[in-house]
Amino acid sequence: MTVFIDPPTWPGHGRMWSHLVSDASFEELHGFAAALGCPPRAFERDHYDLPSHRYADAVRAGAVEIGSKELVRRITAAGLRRPKGRPAA
Repeated sequence: MTVFIDPPTWPGHGRMWSHLVSDASFEELHGFAAALGCPPRAFERDHYDLPSHRYADAVRAGAVEIGSKELVRRITAAGLRRPKGRPAA
């Protein structure tokens, strides 16, 4: 069970953002995010959007830093990828 985070390279709302994911379960992801203080509204389909100023907090809490392509590869392999336009299982 591991939670992963990609670099804050995604622009939006005047900030840069990272994605926080789990390769094990959404329960693990929600628990990690709650412990980190992420609001539930930050969850989008299969990840939490995390602003760049919280990146170091997530890493200190145990999130493993990986690239964006590897992040998508891992959640896809785990069956946890929920692309836009596709309903949740």
